[in-house]
Amino acid sequence: MKSHAALPTVLRVGAVHRVYFSGRDEKGRARVAFFETDLGAPPRILRVSERPALDLGALGAFDDSGVTTSCVVEHESGLYLFYTGWSLGVTVPFYLAAGLAVSDDGGATFRRPSIAPLLPRTEADPYLTASPWVMVEQGLWRMWYVSGSRWEHVPRGPRHYYDIRYAESPDGRSWRSTGRVCLTYAHAGEHAFARPCVVKDGALYRMWYAVRGERYRLGYAESADGLEWKRRDELAGLEPASEGFDSEMLCYPCVFDADGTRYLLYNGNDYGRTGIGLAVQAP
Repeated sequence: MKSHAALPTVLRVGAVHRVYFSGRDEKGRARVAFFETDLGAPPRILRVSERPALDLGALGAFDDSGVTTSCVVEHESGLYLFYTGWSLGVTVPFYLAAGLAVSDDGGATFRRPSIAPLLPRTEADPYLTASPWVMVEQGLWRMWYVSGSRWEHVPRGPRHYYDIRYAESPDGRSWRSTGRVCLTYAHAGEHAFARPCVVKDGALYRMWYAVRGERYRLGYAESADGLEWKRRDELAGLEPASEGFDSEMLCYPCVFDADGTRYLLYNGNDYGRTGIGLAVQAP
């Protein structure tokens, strides 16, 4: 873990909150680690994992060059970690695919039930899948995830185009991509969405995400059914600071509630190189 603390996601463990994140080694390959925190005033980091909770995949697998966090779901007596696997490309710099790892030791370590990705390339997802956010409702597993819609040549090299799509599963392991696009670009200056985070308040679904033109900013959308979404980015809740670690970029939001307070974990400049920020919802 030489650089970065990216893509935070939270699991409540007793009285503390465990934050899973992705740190990179000297070759830029991400692995999943965690720290535990007390959200008091001020918040305190209580401990940091001494080894990866999820390491690189097998040579030649979809995740042999990096694994980055997305979300953790408690299921029966275990934990499901939904993540993004990275492999290196030639004509494009990388390939991404959504993956699953499970834990039966309380989340200290995770293992892969399959070396294959959750969502294969299909007509609905012809390029890549990434950043799955999963919620279980009345036995139905629902996933909102990033899907590549195309690559284009630009002066600085290949540029990716991502939107947010939807999939379903009866068990969290076998997924069916519906091909439904939940969020796409609002104008020609946008070309990518990053890790969605979905929270349900009563009958209202809320989604926070990052969206970019030149740099990522936080966005926000609402839905009555989790399928049809209306973007309301002006309500995302946080803007870049005038200076400091999050003055240029905001990305990878994770919104959660604890003891009656709503929190936002996020990354700042350079995709998490400058660390993880914590924001509290204003009264």
